[in-house]
Amino acid sequence: MKIFESESIRNIAIVGHGDTGKTSLVSALLYSAGAVNRLGRVDDGTTITDFDEDEIARKITINTAVAWCEWNGVKLNLLDTPGYRAFINDAKSAMMAAEAAMVLVDGVAGVEVQTERVWGFAEQFRMPRMIVINKLDRDNSSFARTLDSVTEAFGREVVPVHLPIGSEKDFNGVVDLIQQKAFLFEGNSGGRHREADIPAELQDEAGARREALIEMVAETDDALMEQYFENGTLTEEEVGGGLRKALLKRALHPVFCASALLNFGPRVLLDVLVQLTPHPLERAPVATIDLKSGEPGEMTVQKKGPAVGYVFKTIADPFAGRISMIKVYGGSLKSDQSLRNARTEVDERLGSLQVLQGKSNASVAEARTGDICALTKLKDTTSGDTLAEPPCRFEIKRIEYPEPAISFAIEPASRGDEDKIGNAVSKIMEEDPSLRFTRDPQTKEFLLSGSGQLHIEVSVAKLKKKYGVEVILKPPKVPYRETIAGTADVHGRHKKQTGGHGQFGDCKIRMEPLPRGQGFEFANEIFGGAIPRQYIPAVEKGIQEAAERGFLAGFPVVDFKVTLYDGSYHDVDSSELAFKIAGSLAFRKGMEQAQPVMLEPIMNLEVYVPEENAGDIMGDLNSRRGRIQGMDVKGAMQVVRAQVPMAEILNYQPSLTSMTGGRGSFHMEKSHYDIVPAHLAEKVIAQAKREQED
Repeated sequence: MKIFESESIRNIAIVGHGDTGKTSLVSALLYSAGAVNRLGRVDDGTTITDFDEDEIARKITINTAVAWCEWNGVKLNLLDTPGYRAFINDAKSAMMAAEAAMVLVDGVAGVEVQTERVWGFAEQFRMPRMIVINKLDRDNSSFARTLDSVTEAFGREVVPVHLPIGSEKDFNGVVDLIQQKAFLFEGNSGGRHREADIPAELQDEAGARREALIEMVAETDDALMEQYFENGTLTEEEVGGGLRKALLKRALHPVFCASALLNFGPRVLLDVLVQLTPHPLERAPVATIDLKSGEPGEMTVQKKGPAVGYVFKTIADPFAGRISMIKVYGGSLKSDQSLRNARTEVDERLGSLQVLQGKSNASVAEARTGDICALTKLKDTTSGDTLAEPPCRFEIKRIEYPEPAISFAIEPASRGDEDKIGNAVSKIMEEDPSLRFTRDPQTKEFLLSGSGQLHIEVSVAKLKKKYGVEVILKPPKVPYRETIAGTADVHGRHKKQTGGHGQFGDCKIRMEPLPRGQGFEFANEIFGGAIPRQYIPAVEKGIQEAAERGFLAGFPVVDFKVTLYDGSYHDVDSSELAFKIAGSLAFRKGMEQAQPVMLEPIMNLEVYVPEENAGDIMGDLNSRRGRIQGMDVKGAMQVVRAQVPMAEILNYQPSLTSMTGGRGSFHMEKSHYDIVPAHLAEKVIAQAKREQED
C-alpha cells in the first residue's frame, strides 16, 4: 500500500441534509477515479460506504464511513456522513477529521434543515466549504432557484463556478466559469466528459457570472484587487489561485453542479478537490486542552515532532473487536508503535495500520501527518481520545454533543438477556457517544436516551443483530414524588404479645413541611429517657423506609421534617425492630393528617426555532402547562426559555419536528419539583394503584 506525503492528501467530509445524494456521489467519485470497478447504487445496496444491514434496508446513511481514491497523484479520503437529524452528530465527529467540507444541496429542495446544521459545524471547526448542487437531472430541479436558496442562507460569499447546461432530464453538462469551457457529459462512459465551447444561449449569462466571480475573488486579496483595477480583469491562473486562497480563508464558498446518480460531474469534481481544497498542513490550528492546567490551547498541524492521533470514530464489531478510526495530526503512525492515551495515561501498542475502503481494509506500513487510518483492538481507547508519543502534555479537544432529546425505558425481552444488556449497550455507546444509558434510581428503569426515536430504534436493532440482545422499548415513567402541605402530631405504637418474649415500641412525632428540595430532616427532642438512646435511630429508620414506599401512589415522600418528642418503652419487650415498626406506623398516621400532595419534576427547557415559529412554540408550551421565562436571539434562531412539567414533554420531539418542519431543536434539564394540580394528581394516583394491583 502506497504511503502519501501530507501535501498529497486531501480529507473531505461529504455532508448535507439526508437524501441529497452524498453516498451516491462518493460512489461516483470512487468509480470515476478507478478505485472500484462498478458504480454502486443506494437502491441496490451496492455502495461502498453504506454497508451496514440497517443502512441497506432503510436506504439511508446511519454511520460515517471512510473510502479513498487516488487522482493525479493525490490521495482523496472521502468521509461519507449521515444527513438525517437522528444521526447528524456522527457527521460532526467526521468533520473533525477533515480539512474541507463538500456540502451537497438537493437541486429540487434547496437548503434544508440539516444543511444549516452541518454548515454550523463547519463554522465551528473553521473549515473551508464548497457546495455541490446535486440531482439537477430530476424533475422540478432548478439551479437558479437552488442557488438563490443557498445565497439567502449562507450569504453573498457563495459564488457559482459552474453553470448547468440543460435542465431536468436534459441536464448534460456544465460551463466552467474559470476555464471558460463547457464540459459535456456522456452517459454510460464511466463519468467521462468532452470539452466544448460554451453554448451560444449561455454565453451572456456565463460572461456576467464570470465577471461577478472575478470581482468576488479580487475583493478577497489586495494584490488581485490592484491587478483587477489595472487590467480590468484577471487571468485564468489568477482567478483559480485567488479562489483557492479565498476558499482556504473561508472568504468564498464556490458552487458546482452534478448528478451523482447519472455519474455526471464527478471527474470534474475530482479535479476541483485536488486543485482547490487544502492539504492537512494548511488547516486551521486544532483546539487542545492542557492536561495539567486544563487551559485551552491550539496545536498547529506539522510533520515534525512527536506522533499525535485523534480517534474520531469507533466501530464495535462483534467479530473483529473495536476498530478505531484515527486522524494523524502530527508526526506519523507506524505499525507496532507504542502511544499513550492522554485520557487514561495508559500506553497502547498499535497493531497493523489499516486503510479503510468502506468495510474493506488494506494494511499500510505508515500513516503520515494528515492521513486517516484504522487500528484494531486498542484496549482502553474510545472515540474522542488522543494518542500521542509520551509524555502527553495536552489532548485534542473532544467533540461536545447536545443533550439527548428523547428517552425510552428498555427491559430485556427474556430473562436470559438481563445480564447482557449493560455490556452490549456499552459497546454500542463506543460507536455512538451521543447515546446515553442510565438507571433511574427512583423508578429503577434502565433508560436509553438519544437524539430521536429513529436513533433509539436503530440502536436497539444493533443490540439484537450484533450482540443477540433483544429489548422492549417503553416510554419512561415520570419520577413523581410525594410531600405534605400541612402539619400533624401523631402517636405510633407497636405492641405484640404472643406468649414469651413480646414486642413493644411507642413514639410520638410531629410532622411539618420543609421548603422544596430540602429532602428529609429528623430532630430528636426526647428528654428524661422516655425512649432509650439506642432505639432512636430505629425510629428514624422506620420513618425513612416508610417514606421511600410512599403514601398516595407509592412514590417517595420528600421535603418534610419529623420531630420525635415523646414515647415509652418496655424493659424486656422493646427492641430496635419494635421501634422501627412504631416509627413507620407513626409516619402513616401523620401522612393521613398532614395534607399529602403529589410532586412532579419541572424541566428547564430551551427551544431553538426559526423566528416565524416562535409564536406557535410558545402557544404549544402554554398548552403543556409551561411557563415562558423569556426569549433570546442566537444567530438566525429564536431561543424560547420555559419551565415545563416533565410529564408534558416526554413526547415533545415529534411535536417540535412537526411544528417547525424539522428546523427546531431543544435542550432540557431538571429544575425542581412542584405540586401536581389536584385533578391530574388523581389520575396519577389511580394509574399507580392499577399498576400495583397488576
